[in-house]
Amino acid sequence: MRSVTSWLRPVRRLALVPVLGLLAAAPVLADDTLVQQAQALVQRGDALAAFQLLDAQEAERAGDPAFDTAMGHAAFAAAQYSRAVMAWERVVATQPDNLAAQVELARALHAVGDRRGVQALAEQVRMRAIPVDAALSIDQFLVSYDRMGHEGLSTWKGHIDFTLARDSNVNVGPGPDAPALSPPGTPPWALAPGSAEQRATYAALLGNVRGRHVLDARWSLIGAATAEVRGHSGAGRPYDSQQLDVNAGVSYRIERHEWMLSAQGATYRQDGDTLRNIGGLLGEWIYRLDGFRQWDTFLQVQSLRYPAQGLRNARRTVGGTSYVHVMRNGSLFYAGLYAGQESPSASGVDNLGYDLAGLRGGVQWAISPQWAAFTHLNVEERRYGATDPFFGVTRRDRQTHWVLGVSWLPAPGWRITPQWALTHNDSTLPITDYDRRVFSVTLRREF
Repeated sequence: MRSVTSWLRPVRRLALVPVLGLLAAAPVLADDTLVQQAQALVQRGDALAAFQLLDAQEAERAGDPAFDTAMGHAAFAAAQYSRAVMAWERVVATQPDNLAAQVELARALHAVGDRRGVQALAEQVRMRAIPVDAALSIDQFLVSYDRMGHEGLSTWKGHIDFTLARDSNVNVGPGPDAPALSPPGTPPWALAPGSAEQRATYAALLGNVRGRHVLDARWSLIGAATAEVRGHSGAGRPYDSQQLDVNAGVSYRIERHEWMLSAQGATYRQDGDTLRNIGGLLGEWIYRLDGFRQWDTFLQVQSLRYPAQGLRNARRTVGGTSYVHVMRNGSLFYAGLYAGQESPSASGVDNLGYDLAGLRGGVQWAISPQWAAFTHLNVEERRYGATDPFFGVTRRDRQTHWVLGVSWLPAPGWRITPQWALTHNDSTLPITDYDRRVFSVTLRREF
């Protein structure tokens, strides 16, 4: 009997080996199950539940690349961007050659607005993480100064544009059949020679510089200047123009809010003469939900002066709001509305003043880090204040402006943008009812 017991002892020891192995593997299997559950929740669209599931174990599991990867994905999908940054930083620390983790870290840093952190990453990572740079930026959709790069450092940037275009209606004139559109009761009239729509090709050179001088953590000085020269061919030469716009003001920023107040000045010359001067104020409130979503609400008050046509002098007041959402693949969409009034300074010319209201929206598709397609639509309605003294009707305009184009980055700092713009103004006055089509190609150098 003793010999049998002695023989069974090593057998029992050998039998315990797989049992102990299973016991040792049990926590790992449980952890793998936790990660798999979180991944399944994210795939089903319940990212918040996945984040909460992993959050309960983060203190014990932080530093495990598999867990941190799952936490990074879940936190980002649940809009917990700060926690996503922490998770992806741990993955990159333990796996410095993990390019996918670096890309996800860049996206999370962008979401919390840490542009210095993004710029510290490799260029290859930045291009894969934020393809929105391949097309139109948020600032091109909103009435605003430059707001990028505000991490405690003064910044400036700018660009130079060269544009070639073909304009079907350079003088914004009515079509040749306009007299047939006369409203009932209109006295006899005819278009003056050259007043109907005129086609022309034009070339334009535009320069822009804008910047921010940081005073402290909340206050900064902001400013921008834009100058454009445009020259036409053939019948369009009388519409050669020069334009200068200058803005300067202050900005106050705290947490997700930024308030800006700036003075504006502009002058527009046509065919060698000053056509219009503008001076005014712009107030803006920007609310950033995160690095991908923001609201922009503004109020603009301007004084318009026409040196050669004093009766057209007016005060223009416009207010509105816009929402921009950058998708995580780099695409974006925006929508906004606005309303206002242009009031003549002179008395007895209420027919020159009007109330206005408009809607605008657009979409940009990020095709690749170098290519994007975009479209935007603006519809504005204007109701004038009195009956036109010649036509005997009150003017009402509904203007629709639609743009379709693509954006290509052939090299860093360069952008080529061909686009097609259509404008239709449906007016109760035949001489202000027109169509316009402009095809243009713009070469931009950013700096």
